[in-house]
Amino acid sequence: MAQWPRRDTATLPRGHTATNPIESMSTSHESILIVDYGSQYTQLIARRIREQHVFCRIIPPQRLTRDLLQRERPKGLILSGGPNSVYQTNAPLPQRNIFEQGIPTLGICYGMQAMAYRLGGKVRRAGKREYGKAMLTVRQPDGLFKGTRREFVSWMSHGDSVKQVPPGFSISARTYNTAAAAIADPQRRLYGLQFHPEVVHTEEGLRILKNFLFRVCGCRGEWTMASFVKDTTARIRQQVGRSRVVLGLSGGVDSSVAALLLHRALGSQLICIFVDNGLLRSSERIQIQETFGRHFHLRVRYVDASKRFLEALRGITDPEQKRKIIGREFVRVFEAEAKRIPNVAFLAQGTLYPDVIESVSAWGGPSATIKTHHNVGGLPKRMRLKLVEPLRDLFKDEVRELGKLLGLRDELVWRHPFPGPGLAVRILGEVTTERLRMVREADERVVKEIRRSGLYRNLWQAFAVLLPVKTVGVMGDERTYEHVIAIRAVTSQDAMTADWAKLPPDVLERISNRIINEVKGINRVVYDVSSKPPATIEWE
Repeated sequence: MAQWPRRDTATLPRGHTATNPIESMSTSHESILIVDYGSQYTQLIARRIREQHVFCRIIPPQRLTRDLLQRERPKGLILSGGPNSVYQTNAPLPQRNIFEQGIPTLGICYGMQAMAYRLGGKVRRAGKREYGKAMLTVRQPDGLFKGTRREFVSWMSHGDSVKQVPPGFSISARTYNTAAAAIADPQRRLYGLQFHPEVVHTEEGLRILKNFLFRVCGCRGEWTMASFVKDTTARIRQQVGRSRVVLGLSGGVDSSVAALLLHRALGSQLICIFVDNGLLRSSERIQIQETFGRHFHLRVRYVDASKRFLEALRGITDPEQKRKIIGREFVRVFEAEAKRIPNVAFLAQGTLYPDVIESVSAWGGPSATIKTHHNVGGLPKRMRLKLVEPLRDLFKDEVRELGKLLGLRDELVWRHPFPGPGLAVRILGEVTTERLRMVREADERVVKEIRRSGLYRNLWQAFAVLLPVKTVGVMGDERTYEHVIAIRAVTSQDAMTADWAKLPPDVLERISNRIINEVKGINRVVYDVSSKPPATIEWE
């Protein structure tokens, strides 16, 4: 995945400068602000809006101030759902003056309740909770419901309801259990939906969001990857000036696209550093040299530090300790190489928007611990470099779209994410040369058979894991006692949640046969059928 080693901190060390992730977007295009009140669907709202070529950004509730709105002047504001009740102690609530700025606002689920409560309405515990599908009846077929059917299936997830609408509002839709399923004050361009238009289960959800974006907010839908490239390259040139930039190039999608975008903006001012830590996939260096050196003519410096990493990992079995050691050694190797390059003032990273959202938690909750492997904050304290993160406003699918626009071939554009610590976290237990050989060879066969079956693009990740056990087997009429490989394949949109992939039995059979017959030391293959949550995608 991204290329800087991940560490267990979410703050930049002294001596570094970086744009605040909450204020990182360009204001040269129209935008929508989404206030995240803790809904599981918040990122989905953002994706639906981006699909309409409108830029949007997610902010935590504490950042929603009148000053922010006056400074950034968004075309619209969306208040997300969330698990809270407006009457809870310390419930996150917008200030009343937010609704006096003349900015079109859409409250969804809790967001609707919070808006109604702040503006003088009443919210009460519903007599009957409403979860899942509910038939919605439209009472006012205009505004958000212009062009929708008068009745359609909506998706509900709430225990509280608006019992009395605020002054100036009227009820525009209802369900059997919820009298105020949608409310509107067209004069002030304030709207509320008790249901979730962003989920596919709401049949007219996309039409409703389009009505908000284009009819209410007046968006034009001009945000495209081409416009992103134009705006971002201009910002990079202004930020960097004549200084040089170093980038840790790993061969993953994020670092590859970041490298090409920076190269377009800066040319020879960009120097990529490829560190071979001995924990990479098969033929990684050859592919980097062919793609970025010979084809795109980037300046790439290669460092073979595999012996150093393996020595540092000797005897280490704890997963978090492995990550810290790999991160520490990577920083030292990268730093030493970067110091050999004159006039370097900037460090580039392939940080994506989900990294920013998860690492800078709106609630200060567990995300800062769960996501210790993200780029955000993983910088060496001694390096006096400023930070450049050209992809930090993009989701993964947008990065892939950008990669295609920049000329990256499909094989790399659609490459599955790869963890920063590499194969070390796909070896449960100690990392040794022999165990690396087994998992690398097994992984290569997993990927080849997945590609051969035509399923590669349908999966988020597919890989092999070496388990810390041995099992009895029979090969050539002889008893064996050898290692076990687990196959992990998942489907996902953004890795925040994932489901195990239902691979065809014949594909699993081919993978198993090839690994057992071709990878020395393996006599058993198992398949992981757990989803995220409760499991994670990677085993360590």
